[in-house]
Amino acid sequence: MPRFDSGTYVQGVLDGDRRMIAKTITLIESTLHRDEEQTQEIIGQLLQHTGKSLRIGITGPPGAGKSTFIEALGLHLLENKRRVAVLAVDPSSKLSGGSVLGDKTRMGRLMANNDIFIRPSAAGETLGGVARKTRETMLILEAAGYDTVLVETVGVGQSETVVADMTDFFLLVALPNAGDELQGIKRGIMEMADAVVVNKADGPFEESAKQAAHMLRSALQLMKHPRPDWELPVLLISARTGLGIDAIWKAMLHFQEVMLANGEIMAKRRQQNLEWMSTLVHEELVRRFDDHPDVRLLLPDLRRKVSDGKMTAVRAAGMLMEAFSV
Repeated sequence: MPRFDSGTYVQGVLDGDRRMIAKTITLIESTLHRDEEQTQEIIGQLLQHTGKSLRIGITGPPGAGKSTFIEALGLHLLENKRRVAVLAVDPSSKLSGGSVLGDKTRMGRLMANNDIFIRPSAAGETLGGVARKTRETMLILEAAGYDTVLVETVGVGQSETVVADMTDFFLLVALPNAGDELQGIKRGIMEMADAVVVNKADGPFEESAKQAAHMLRSALQLMKHPRPDWELPVLLISARTGLGIDAIWKAMLHFQEVMLANGEIMAKRRQQNLEWMSTLVHEELVRRFDDHPDVRLLLPDLRRKVSDGKMTAVRAAGMLMEAFSV
């Protein structure tokens, strides 16, 4: 990839040049040290132009239809004159690059529109690496004028928490098989949600979707939502037919209005920034620890001794930390 000076990247992003936006994101995804330094310089210059979008996280169990929902919502937002970016957090897929990339063929109407930008996570990275790149990519897209950022979690496990920790509004997409669905959704994910939509609420699944919504409402009443000013909605949608898409978008806008009025969004973003700084410090300390020559020299022997029961893990850890601090 040809390299440009930082000012060229910055101006290209501010001008909304899709080619330069893509090149800037590619630079962000680089693991080269020189590219990392330039990335931080670029983000530093763009930071004053960020923060004006509505950041929406989207999660749900496999088969819930998240990508189909994102396509339907994206088309609806385009009709409402929004500029939309779609990102994915997926450390698990090295081949497809995540479901967003895999579904590009079904997102032809979105891909052809300059008011929407679709970017999968960088394939093959760790969760922490993907999250870092996604956060920085989100800042680039905000500086480029995208006012709605959809972040889809397409991996499993901790990725839901990571997405919730970088967005304003967290949406859970559920399926109409009510009993199995409740079993498959972790309590912590439901407690993080700001809204729940039951997808595929049309045709033969309409009644079961209504039952699922009722069960989810009952379950959510037993949980304490962290935002006392917000009553969590459970809505029926069909991403295939467009049923309920306008209702969930209006709920998102109402959420933004309420949370801006009480200062919660800005307070949450400030806390997210502080937690993200702490995470980066911890990751850098781990990297330096793993790369320390004395640690690398000691580690194989200490691993064998701990594994064979000849040394306690506490003693081995202490010796490694002593080697690291020298």
